[in-house]
Amino acid sequence: MDVLIYLIPIALFLGGLGLVAFLWSLKSGQYDDLEGAKWRILDDDDLPEK
Repeated sequence: MDVLIYLIPIALFLGGLGLVAFLWSLKSGQYDDLEGAKWRILDDDDLPEK
């Protein structure tokens, strides 16, 4: 039972770290354009000119 004294703060710290990473990804705009990535894969702008 003594190990819970160490594990509970470590679990809370890791959960808080995950929450901060998620909030940072929201603010940096990673979820703004969910549709554009799949269309950019299909776009053929890299074709060589003749």
